[in-house]
Amino acid sequence: MSQHVVFVAPYLMDATLRFVRGATQIADIKLSLVTQDPADKLPDGIRTRLAAHWRVDDAMDPQQLVAAVRQLEASLGHVRHLIATLEQLQVPLAAARATLGLPGLSVDAARNFRDKSRMKNVLREAHLPCARHALVSSHHSAHDFAATVGFPLVVKPPAGAGGKSTFRLDQHHDLATFLERYPPNAEQPALFEEFVRGTEYSFDSVVIDGEPIWHSISRYMPSPLTVLENAWIQWCVILPRDISGNEFDPIRHAGFAAVTALGLRTGLSHMEWFQLPDGRIAISEVGARPPGAQFTSLLSYAHDIDFYRAWPKLMVSATFSPPPRQYAAGAAYIRGQGRGRIRRIHGLDEAQRRFGSLLVEAKLPQDGQSPSDSYEGDGYIIVRHPETAVVENALQEIVKIIHVELA
Repeated sequence: MSQHVVFVAPYLMDATLRFVRGATQIADIKLSLVTQDPADKLPDGIRTRLAAHWRVDDAMDPQQLVAAVRQLEASLGHVRHLIATLEQLQVPLAAARATLGLPGLSVDAARNFRDKSRMKNVLREAHLPCARHALVSSHHSAHDFAATVGFPLVVKPPAGAGGKSTFRLDQHHDLATFLERYPPNAEQPALFEEFVRGTEYSFDSVVIDGEPIWHSISRYMPSPLTVLENAWIQWCVILPRDISGNEFDPIRHAGFAAVTALGLRTGLSHMEWFQLPDGRIAISEVGARPPGAQFTSLLSYAHDIDFYRAWPKLMVSATFSPPPRQYAAGAAYIRGQGRGRIRRIHGLDEAQRRFGSLLVEAKLPQDGQSPSDSYEGDGYIIVRHPETAVVENALQEIVKIIHVELA
């Protein structure tokens, strides 16, 4: 008998639709979709495979989610699972599940993952390595933290996502400027963190009933914060083919211990962490949802499996068994240089000539397109090869060759 599953996707963005499409391809699932966008925005290939579509005014409102599920149940039968990929949805989704009596991440656990200050408190209580931090609600507490920890500092919203509104403060002048522009208060505090120097990685992992099942490690080139601070940087991320080395033992232990401490019982998590020059590690933050920035595509290409389908199957049936990693894979993120709208892209022919045999996916910016303010940039190029060194060299060369002109 088919399980009735409700997928919540406030906006029908390309990345979200890939997960929705994956869910529609799972046998024995009757999928309903709840969105804020109207049904006519759905691609035909997805709309025809859905059991139902329900529109709400605010998908972040747990009461509206509960009402939507109950309406869908009235016509299609009992809902067994309520799922979503969006970071900002995890707490309201957990609250709706609690009201409906559905399995999944609890409200407390969702808050542990969503509130970055609370997250770090949980990690420190579990004796797991992370940067020193403080939730700052006044000028006085901001200066106290700076005096204790020293510069540079990182400042971000407690419930941020994707590097948005994240700043590096290098000196007292930067701190004063930040406090003048974004004065923190009790209603809108800021999360101050120690700036961690090292190589930034991600740790994507799966647990089922609290047991470690699988993990992946990726390396940023350079870190997303560096990218946000330097508009000229075209950055990359690489998934090495072999991640079995002893150098990753500390994050394998701390990574699974962290998601357990935060309260994830069954699901996929995405963690950002640093390997320090002395070999120690520091956990930056963790999300209890699939990774963004084409990471899911990279995992799919590295393992020769559709992770966009594997994730909803994990959430519905608590099964996950990807084949061993067959390839290294990487993405080069293309960013416009200058000001204005995208005028032209230089270097595509040369990049195609040199690395076209490695290319597996690309999304290039269009003429006249407004540049993105995200660290993901205006487009991307994904390459893969059985040898990690070949992929790393290709990525480094592609971001040198391709230039997106703004005017």
